[in-house]
Amino acid sequence: MAALAPVPAHREPGDRGRLRIADRVYARIAARAAREALADAWHGRTARGGPPKVSVGGPAHPGAPITVRVSVDLPFPSDLATLGRAVRDRITTDTRTLTGTRVAEVVVVIEHLLPEPAR
Repeated sequence: MAALAPVPAHREPGDRGRLRIADRVYARIAARAAREALADAWHGRTARGGPPKVSVGGPAHPGAPITVRVSVDLPFPSDLATLGRAVRDRITTDTRTLTGTRVAEVVVVIEHLLPEPAR
């Protein structure tokens, strides 16, 4: 009769392998977060800004923080600093929540200010 092989002990998650998240995934999360952060600012306006343009500086090694650069269009007049802060905070929170990755820096670039057209 053959002897039974011992059941392998459960290993810690870090010992079983690692997860690599592609930069395009971070970019999609950041773009969605920026759109959601600005949704109220655009509400009720006929003029609309273009979609956010995002680039991501991926982690140098697993577990390292990322850097995000996002270009957005904003309505004018509006509180630009508050809207920029809302975009930055939403990207940081959503990225951390959805991927567990820390965001070292979010650079928000305002590409265009779009006034409401005269009626």
